[in-house]
Amino acid sequence: MADDRRSEDEDGLDARRVSAILAAIEADDTSALNDLLEPLHPADVADLLEQIRPDARRHLLALWSREIDGDILSEISDAIREEVITSMPPEAVAEAVRDLDTDDVVDILEDLEEPAQEAILSALDGVDRVAVEQAMSYPEYSAGRLMQREVVVAPLHWTVGEMIDHLRNTDWLPDQFYHVILVDPRMKPVAYVTLGRLLSARREVALKDIVEDSFRTIEASEPEADVAYLFNQYHLISCPVVDAAGRLVGVITIDDAMNVLDEEHQEDMLRMAGVDDEATLADTVWEATRGRALWLFVNLLTAILASLVIGLFADTIDQMVALAVLMPIVASMGGNAGTQSMTVAVRALATRDLTPRNAPRVIRREVAVGALNGAVFGLIMALVAGFWFGMPMLAVVIGLAMLLTLMAAALGGIVIPMALERAGIDPALASGPFVTTVTDVVGFFAFLGLATWVLM
Repeated sequence: MADDRRSEDEDGLDARRVSAILAAIEADDTSALNDLLEPLHPADVADLLEQIRPDARRHLLALWSREIDGDILSEISDAIREEVITSMPPEAVAEAVRDLDTDDVVDILEDLEEPAQEAILSALDGVDRVAVEQAMSYPEYSAGRLMQREVVVAPLHWTVGEMIDHLRNTDWLPDQFYHVILVDPRMKPVAYVTLGRLLSARREVALKDIVEDSFRTIEASEPEADVAYLFNQYHLISCPVVDAAGRLVGVITIDDAMNVLDEEHQEDMLRMAGVDDEATLADTVWEATRGRALWLFVNLLTAILASLVIGLFADTIDQMVALAVLMPIVASMGGNAGTQSMTVAVRALATRDLTPRNAPRVIRREVAVGALNGAVFGLIMALVAGFWFGMPMLAVVIGLAMLLTLMAAALGGIVIPMALERAGIDPALASGPFVTTVTDVVGFFAFLGLATWVLM
């Protein structure tokens, strides 16, 4: 067991191997570079290309570009894929993409400029090129772009034995497939059979007698986000894709759907932080700055608005410095509470768990949570402020302000994402600044307003 673990470590992309690869690049030692890269999984090679400095990457590609295959190209980040492809000799590109499924070729082509796209298309066989071009004709981020055209089909009247004989006698099959799709004479999919049930059934059993209940189809024009939801919601392994007339045009497999889910998750995380959803570690300083500046500017405007609220109570703050000491606590607690509710709401909207039907119940729950947390932490802060400053009424003020702020934060955190989605705006992208504004404005206004009313 220990030897197995050591072997796995030796084949992985650890710090020692990366250092040895960089040394081989510096020494122009192609033989050593081949020995170091050959055991690596394509995903590890892609990670290496993304992690090293641009000058080292260019040097590596100059030494090793003929060894890059289609599996590596499909794993490389969109940010550097074009750089890698344009550095490869045309014949190496042709060899790399020739054995890929159409969905992988389309994934590579999507983010390339037209000259690089044409170089890859020209490397494909005529039939494969037509299939890829047809897939590229579908809208971006649609099921048609996500599907592979290589599909295993059978007539509805076949038996298990006929299907097995067909599979054994077929010269070429997809690298990965999980179902045999049953079609009618018009090439419309009507059911599918898993390979497991196919292999466990007797030869004389009709395929239509062992079909799966999970059968569904997806129209090629449907957004890929809906595809990912369908796979996740109904635990699909693969799903046929049909055109507007209901004819079979391809199939989407679970690995592609999970890639979409992963990308959607990463995009939501970046957008909620106010970062360009296409940002990567390979971005230049200017690209990274430009991708973050817009929402920093929006945050600046919301901060100015909060400052204007503070300015309304400048005289109160001048007369009681303790208020300035306690204000950041109110703002921080409100901001965190708002972020918690907002994160729950954005995630629930993405998974379609939050709907107009259950929205009132969810809003009531979040406000109740905010009120309970506000009461608990308001009491704690009241005790701290009373002991700290020796002013019982100041303790009452900050306790009530904490209660009102956390309730407002919970309400804003759930209502604002819902309102943005209703308006057709991505809630993951725009909720943060608006929720922050609500919590800051309400928090400062509640705290300073109560202080002015009770203490002055």
